[in-house]
Amino acid sequence: MPERLEKLQKILEVAGVDALVLVPGANFRYVTGSSHHLSERPTLLFVTPAGRCVAVLPFLEAAKFGQKFQAEVFPWTDAEGYDGALAAAWRALGLKTGLLGVEGQRLRFFEAEILQRHAPEMTLRSVDVPLSTLRLHKTPQEIEHLRTAIRMSEAALQATLAEVRPSMTERQIASRLELHLNAQGGEGLSFETVVLGGANTALPHGSTGSYALQPGDALLFDFGTTYQGYQADITRTFFLGEPAPEHRALYAAVLAANETGRAACRPGVAAGSVDLAATQALMQAGFEKFIRHRTGHGLGLETHEAPYIVQTNTQVLAEGMVFTIEPGLYQEGSLGVRIEDNVVITPEGAESLTRFPRELTILG
Repeated sequence: MPERLEKLQKILEVAGVDALVLVPGANFRYVTGSSHHLSERPTLLFVTPAGRCVAVLPFLEAAKFGQKFQAEVFPWTDAEGYDGALAAAWRALGLKTGLLGVEGQRLRFFEAEILQRHAPEMTLRSVDVPLSTLRLHKTPQEIEHLRTAIRMSEAALQATLAEVRPSMTERQIASRLELHLNAQGGEGLSFETVVLGGANTALPHGSTGSYALQPGDALLFDFGTTYQGYQADITRTFFLGEPAPEHRALYAAVLAANETGRAACRPGVAAGSVDLAATQALMQAGFEKFIRHRTGHGLGLETHEAPYIVQTNTQVLAEGMVFTIEPGLYQEGSLGVRIEDNVVITPEGAESLTRFPRELTILG
């Protein structure tokens, strides 16, 4: 993946660091094409602005790492420990003093302590801000991976809705949804599946539980599967029976805000202006007191990444950026409604990669 490494080199030059260390996560996978997990076994990839790559990783993962990415690898075994491999890696890098860029929101104290012990003269500096541009613009292939993950997710949701009945618990419904996601061929969940019923829908970050659905309840799904590492993130809200008039009004306001937000998406506009448009639609409908969060977030190898669709973000949207549009209203103790789509910026405007119907739907 030479073009991705070249992008990273340019970022490091701008950041002014002597090297960057990556730990397992989205950036690690993006650059190397290899997926690893944070664990008690340190896995580190050092990259210099000149493009030199040095990896320290457990011997049991060395073969997988070398399949797609060329680097000078220093493996270590459980019997040996990692200190010798890390010391050899530092000698290979030839760095004694300077700035070592790190993923400030990803690097654990565990890795930081190891790095400072082996390179006490190096200063650790978070490069999260410049690094956020690395995966910002998706290629056509990346967009197709997202499109596939979304199609799998939508098909699984459709199959699940046909099975929903009153008296089923949130966990039972979530279990059915995950079964269908696996049947579609997804690699795994984008995040822990959220299925909320009744008043639980008013919890923006609620957790799937044992609540049993009753006739007339709202039912909210927030879920997604992954394909080639790329993650879908979809939310839809349904009703089991005729909703009360005030609930219809709440749903209509969220639907209008979703449409307004998507319509505001196009190249050259600030991310914050999209959030402002969707939020103003909710406020003009008279539901300001039920607003709890921004309109969206970027989507890709992570469920939450740049660009963030929030009013304070002046970042200009450009072709290839992918993010969610997910306005919501939450009336505590009664009802929550959220409608979440995955959108990509195109040369002409924006395309919603999600196609699942948005209109108010009564199940059963």
